[in-house]
Amino acid sequence: MDAKARNCLLQHKEALERDIKTSYLMDHMISDQVLSLSEEEKVRDQPTQKKKAAMLIKLLLEKDNNSYISFYNALLHEGYKDLAFLLQDGIPLASYNGKDSVDGVTSYVKTVLCEGGVPQRPVVFVTRKKLVNLIQEKLYKLNGEPGWVTVYGMAGCGKSVLAAEAVRDHSLLKTCFPGGVHWVSIGKQDKSGLLMKLQNLCTRLDQDGAFSQRLLLNLEEAKDRLHFLMLRKYPRSLLILDDIWDSWVLKAFDSHHQILLTSRDKSVTDSVMGPKYMVPVESGLRKEKGLEILALFVNMKKTDLPEQAHSIVKECKGSPLVVSLIGALLRDFPNRWGYYLRQLQNKQFKRIRKSSSYDYEALDEAMSISVERLSEDLQKYYKDLSILQKDVRVPTKVLCILWDMETEEVEDILQEFINKSLLFHDRNGKSFRYYLHDLQVDFLVEKNRDQLQELHRKVVTQFQRNCKVHSLTANQEDSMYWYSFLAYHMASANMRQELWDLLFSLDWIKAKTELVGPAHLIHEFMQYSHLLDKKDCTVCENFQEFLSLNGHLLGRQPFPNIVQLGLCEPETSEVYRQAKLRAKQEVDKGRLYLEWINKKTIKKLSRLVVRPHTDAVYHACFSEDGQRIASCGADKTLQVLKAETGEKLLEIEAHEDEVLCCAFSKDDRFIATCSVDKKVKIWNSRTGELVNTYDEHSEQVNCCHFTNMEHHLLLATGSSDYFLKLWDLNKKECRNTLFGHTNSVNHCQFSPDDKHLASCSADGTLKLWDVSSANEWSSIDVRQHVLNSDGLQEDVDVMVKCCSWSSDGARVMAAAANRILVFDVHTRSLVGEIHTGHSSAIQYCDFFPKSHLAVVALSHYCVELWNTDVGLKVADCRGHLSWVHCVAFSPDGSSFLTSSDDQTIRLWETRKVCKNSAIMLKQEVDVVFQEDEVMILAVDNVQRLQLINGKTGHTDYLTEAQKSRISCCCLGPDLRYVALGEEDGSIKVWNWQSKEFVFLKAHQEPVKDFQLLQNSRLLTWSFDGTVKVWNILTGKVEKDFVCHQGTVLSCGVSPDGTKFSSTSADKTAKIWSFESQSSLHELRGHEGCVRCSVFSGDSALLATGDDNGEIRIWNVSTGEQLHSCVPVTVEKGEATYVGWVTDLHFSPDGRMLVSAGGYLKWWDVDTGESLQTFYTNGTNLKTILVSPTFKTYVTVDNLGILYVLQALE
Repeated sequence: MDAKARNCLLQHKEALERDIKTSYLMDHMISDQVLSLSEEEKVRDQPTQKKKAAMLIKLLLEKDNNSYISFYNALLHEGYKDLAFLLQDGIPLASYNGKDSVDGVTSYVKTVLCEGGVPQRPVVFVTRKKLVNLIQEKLYKLNGEPGWVTVYGMAGCGKSVLAAEAVRDHSLLKTCFPGGVHWVSIGKQDKSGLLMKLQNLCTRLDQDGAFSQRLLLNLEEAKDRLHFLMLRKYPRSLLILDDIWDSWVLKAFDSHHQILLTSRDKSVTDSVMGPKYMVPVESGLRKEKGLEILALFVNMKKTDLPEQAHSIVKECKGSPLVVSLIGALLRDFPNRWGYYLRQLQNKQFKRIRKSSSYDYEALDEAMSISVERLSEDLQKYYKDLSILQKDVRVPTKVLCILWDMETEEVEDILQEFINKSLLFHDRNGKSFRYYLHDLQVDFLVEKNRDQLQELHRKVVTQFQRNCKVHSLTANQEDSMYWYSFLAYHMASANMRQELWDLLFSLDWIKAKTELVGPAHLIHEFMQYSHLLDKKDCTVCENFQEFLSLNGHLLGRQPFPNIVQLGLCEPETSEVYRQAKLRAKQEVDKGRLYLEWINKKTIKKLSRLVVRPHTDAVYHACFSEDGQRIASCGADKTLQVLKAETGEKLLEIEAHEDEVLCCAFSKDDRFIATCSVDKKVKIWNSRTGELVNTYDEHSEQVNCCHFTNMEHHLLLATGSSDYFLKLWDLNKKECRNTLFGHTNSVNHCQFSPDDKHLASCSADGTLKLWDVSSANEWSSIDVRQHVLNSDGLQEDVDVMVKCCSWSSDGARVMAAAANRILVFDVHTRSLVGEIHTGHSSAIQYCDFFPKSHLAVVALSHYCVELWNTDVGLKVADCRGHLSWVHCVAFSPDGSSFLTSSDDQTIRLWETRKVCKNSAIMLKQEVDVVFQEDEVMILAVDNVQRLQLINGKTGHTDYLTEAQKSRISCCCLGPDLRYVALGEEDGSIKVWNWQSKEFVFLKAHQEPVKDFQLLQNSRLLTWSFDGTVKVWNILTGKVEKDFVCHQGTVLSCGVSPDGTKFSSTSADKTAKIWSFESQSSLHELRGHEGCVRCSVFSGDSALLATGDDNGEIRIWNVSTGEQLHSCVPVTVEKGEATYVGWVTDLHFSPDGRMLVSAGGYLKWWDVDTGESLQTFYTNGTNLKTILVSPTFKTYVTVDNLGILYVLQALE
């Protein structure tokens, strides 16, 4: 060693001896081949930590420059940066050139691999140069372009070690992967587990949070984020995916990356795109390599090994894992060759797995021997690991809590297990995560089966002693483990009360759904329901329903206030009880919460709401057993969900373009999909494996449907190429092509007995085909029926969108325009007709399996149920926020599902829906607040006026249907007068009691809205750009203001009655005096249409809201903008406000503001901070009416649901 280096080491010897822990440092030095195993034992034999450090430094002083550099790098990698800094001046200049180790492992390589989480070399390592070179050769072939290098072979053959060794090369990293290397241990995962892996990887890649802190909610978002980070922050880097079990996992990483992966399955990359290179790894080490491992463990030459060594390698079948286990034992007891050989040969240990994918007959015996050779204390600690699940990496902090120890103490214990190959670890940033091999888990579970319950209880007890659920934060390394597995440990320990307290806690639900979404919680409710008493089952149902119906909200950012959501639950619900209790506590601290006081009148018809797609959902259907739902849509994916919970079972990137339809086969083994990419694909419904691809259609394929009999499985498809095709799944080509339609085929369906196929088309016809001969059997001109019924011209096109068979096969239903037509199959005569009465078109229809009920999807967001026998509507189903594309009954008809442009699937219970009234409110509403009364004037969908008591929900007065469509309404403060705006621009002022009315006619276009002033005056504004003041008693215009070039969207009147404001589509707002024809101020700055305005109580401030969700506060006297409430930018997360701001109201003191739009939101006027959000069932709120005390709020959403909200006090 250079004198300079030696002197530097001596100078800082005292500081080093005081602070360093030797175990991990020695691992690095052994890997660098500067420290021998016997020297390591010499250090370990010292009684104290300080003496161990002193012995290591003594050995180091006797070595060369490479040893000094290895020690320096080890300090850096293990977090002793301050100590490494002390030694920096002593680094030998001649050696410190970036090539400071043998075998190409330079300091640069060590740094890159350490930062990327690549595992270190095993303590005992033998080179397999040929395989390493082969992997490197394939990596060079990627040549900077996206592609896949797969290292495959059986478990335990050393794939992971080889992959890590291949990138331990200076030239390879500098030339091919200057952006770095990123290691991810995958293992056997479900969707939620893989999402966690991707969340952790993205967090690791974006540790400074420079690009986004928003929670990744699904695999698609995680895939996009990973692609973005790799492209922007780590270009030309390598992603290493270790231990891939399933091909679907790779879809999440299939975004133009360079990827090295290890797997047992050679075909795992068949489903992904790009160049692929394979590196096979033989199932076991050759005899010579096995002997070399044993020789290194016992520190002997291969030639000096006893004869038993050859037999041990043979018994271990060359598995690196098993040889290492035996080698670790022999290192401690080098005279026991014969003993360990006999243990392996005689198979004296109980078999853990009678049949297994692991082909190691010696593994169980080797593990048992290894565990028995541990000290008594270490055996107890190792037994505690029995509660770990397979393929789960456990952070050090979890085991610190379990054993009530400091991190360093836990790491020392676990290092003992690692040294004996009884445990594995990988690095997560600066900390370690530990895991057992699957067979080790099985071994421990079987060995300690009688004690498992107590072991799980110990975990829970220690957690409760050291942690609080509400104190767990997402940035704690152990929090994800507890959120994922705490309930599992409680259930395994049969701790029923603790499990109840956890699962049915709003704190837990909030924290867990923020991290992993609601589906995992719903799954736990169902999984552990057997542990609950009958009374607890009701509580479980309360929480399950809460999560099922609010899951689409709980997945959004910013995360909604779960207490406010809970207050919307029925008052009998445990969720409501907890939310009310919590809300009262927080109200005392100044927090705002709202009670929905008329919610008893609202029936929840949906049973489950899920958002499985990232774009429109075009089709969804039940499996034949009703247990699963398949869905597809504009995001090009096929999703398979549990019908009970909405939990994702499969997510498949199915096509290269939008997927238009999907169908389960009768036996539920297959799912068919068809797409805009002109292809039809058949998938294994359980594994997601692609079974067949058909590409004989020349245009997009619009529909697919399987036969109803299991013994003869056929698939029918219809396309925009005008053809239908029949496919036999056992053949590669289509069985028959059906000619006859002269335009796109929109839908097809087999009859219940499979003898006939119905199809409908944009050519206006419904055709019935004979399946056996593939000939046209009958054709019905639906277009002519519609033209005759509506008296339309002959040149009008009529598209038949959908068809459905009755359960007896005697009738067939077709949907065209806004009509449902039912035909007798044999006579082709029209036997029933339903006219929905809407201007929107019917998108889809389905017959009830057991009666004459039909469900119909409409383009105006609504779903309706009709009795086809009598032509009467049974119910409206309101809930979707955009076009409904598909409806489908479950096989037994007990429920049906709907899918929509709003990205959601809703599950409805047929019996509940059929009891629902079809009458709904429109959004034209006004309110008079009288002491404790809230009187609401509303217009329903049949143009009747209703006077509703807001607190009781009772309708006090109901008029006949009005002749003209009402565009707005206003209720006088004494409840005597009602003003109605009509589409022709006129206003009718009506006295309820005398039945007298006055017509006001002056606007050239429809009245947008109006407001009652004092002294029998009425302020109106219109699409014609004018604002007028009327005398109600005389019916004459007293003042006429030309305010804007375009539509006047809103007006607000100052409380002092001297001024009013106007807003317009011209992106401006204006302040006017009633005494002047010229505006006082023109307010510019909004970037969207200004929808609304309101004065503060003292008339000093004006608030305006626009189409971009922005609210601005202005000084009325000067017209100066004071500040704004602005949506969060896309980079920081989703917008703070969704949609237009349509209405605003100040609190009396001017310090708070409530706004309506996508939902209701309360703001702090001074800071622009959001104080509370109330999510309505629907959206697109037009108005919010507020009591003078700012304590009661009334609105109606686009589903016709009335909300009377009361601020909690």
